[in-house]
Amino acid sequence: MTNKKIKILVTGAESQLGKSLRMIPQPYFDIVFKSKYTLNITDKKAVKRFFKENSYDYCLNFAAYTNVNQAETDKKSCFKVNVKGVANLAKAAKKYDFTLVHISTDYVFDGKKQKPYLENDKPNPLNIYGASKLMGEEIIRQYLTKYLIIRTSWLYSRYNNNFVKTVLELSKTQKKLKLVNDQIGTPTYAPDLIHFLLFMIKTIGENPEKNYYGTYHFSNQGKASWYDFGKKILSYAGINKKIKPIDSSHFEKRVRRPTYSVLSKKKIKKLFDYKPRKWDKALKDFFK
Repeated sequence: MTNKKIKILVTGAESQLGKSLRMIPQPYFDIVFKSKYTLNITDKKAVKRFFKENSYDYCLNFAAYTNVNQAETDKKSCFKVNVKGVANLAKAAKKYDFTLVHISTDYVFDGKKQKPYLENDKPNPLNIYGASKLMGEEIIRQYLTKYLIIRTSWLYSRYNNNFVKTVLELSKTQKKLKLVNDQIGTPTYAPDLIHFLLFMIKTIGENPEKNYYGTYHFSNQGKASWYDFGKKILSYAGINKKIKPIDSSHFEKRVRRPTYSVLSKKKIKKLFDYKPRKWDKALKDFFK
């Protein structure tokens, strides 16, 4: 690897991942952050103009419509960002020869498998959000050979809205929390995903003869229900509050979600020799 820094553009700079990346020192990379206000990926002309005037080695696309509930009634906005916006970036990547790194989701699967999902398992999304993310993936594969799609799950950080922050807020106002115990997945601490993405890019730069492009799964290790996750959150926060495990059928069935969406990390362990840490160890760091 030369001393020349790898040039990276980050779209969706105000996302959990964008804000987490800003907090991590970057000796190897020259990173430019763009929010939807400074580069709206759904604006085809703006995207074309931007990449015509600026060149990068990588684009980390953290821009996404992620409100799973709202997507059911606002399909147009969801598809605008997760499909049209991704198509604009994929076309630019093809024309201007940069590698598109795109974040996708465990919600592309239907949860019927009941054992960790591999990258080549057949997707079958149950909701609008999952369908939009799958379409984004398919568009990238249609246009590009130089791409990295990373599916992740149950993302949280110190920033924006996420399950950890919601549980902590609810614990202030509710005597007893009710959390779902029949949906199983893996929490992912955003800084852990960031470290892996940068490790991937550095590894690719150091091994130009190898083809690492394709689709990968990344989450922390292990599995949990939302109830298990909630219990650990309150325990690490030192909050003594009762949590009642409940069946997801107690909630209004506005959105169908996979009952099991644990992602297999075998591929990243094999190709990158990278082993994520356990989800509860990562969660401890949130409270440091």
